[in-house]
Amino acid sequence: MGSDAAHLPETHLVSRVGWLRAAVLGANDGILSTASLIVGVAAAATSASEVLVAGVAGLVAGAMSMAAGEYVSVSSQADTENADLERERAEQVNQPNFELDELAEIYVKRGVEPDLARQVASQMMAKDALGTHMRDELGISEVTTARPIQAALTSALTFSIGAAMPLAMVLVSPADLLPWTVSIASLLFLALLGAVGAYAGGAPIWRATLRVTFWGALAMALTAGIGALVGTAV
Repeated sequence: MGSDAAHLPETHLVSRVGWLRAAVLGANDGILSTASLIVGVAAAATSASEVLVAGVAGLVAGAMSMAAGEYVSVSSQADTENADLERERAEQVNQPNFELDELAEIYVKRGVEPDLARQVASQMMAKDALGTHMRDELGISEVTTARPIQAALTSALTFSIGAAMPLAMVLVSPADLLPWTVSIASLLFLALLGAVGAYAGGAPIWRATLRVTFWGALAMALTAGIGALVGTAV
């Protein structure tokens, strides 16, 4: 029994980091930006129908913005990674001995004896020179490598889902209570998102929940205050 358990494959949560970061960012931004927009517009004494139109417009614009922003930023990361890999590939062709010494030195700094480090480096490079340097020198792995399309689609989808939550409150809330209803419901949504994201990533749940709820409350309070001031001035 013990021997079988020792050979079971391990599950590492870091494999989720690519899509989880984009998903949490998208959903959080969807809830927070749409709720803040709704609260700000509602605080300016606008009708419920106008608040709903503003919220829908914010959902569409925000989802497109998230998709474009994630794609561009993660593509920039991917371009940098690819440029480093091309440079590394050329160095291995032009100066293989230097690359071997460089890899052996990395292992020595990690605690391996110099002779053994060189032996390990030689064997690793014989099997997969570029992959070895990609992981051990550049810190790039299959798990954490940039995936622009995945990040863009995940962010757009989760933003839309997050934005739909405060929008639903506009449909069910009395007009005079709209800012309060949307604010309280959105803070609950944010708390739930923080808890789910922390659970999926194996992080402390209460810390993530309090963090996202605090910043959400602050953002909506500031937006509501600005909306009230503008509404009064107009």
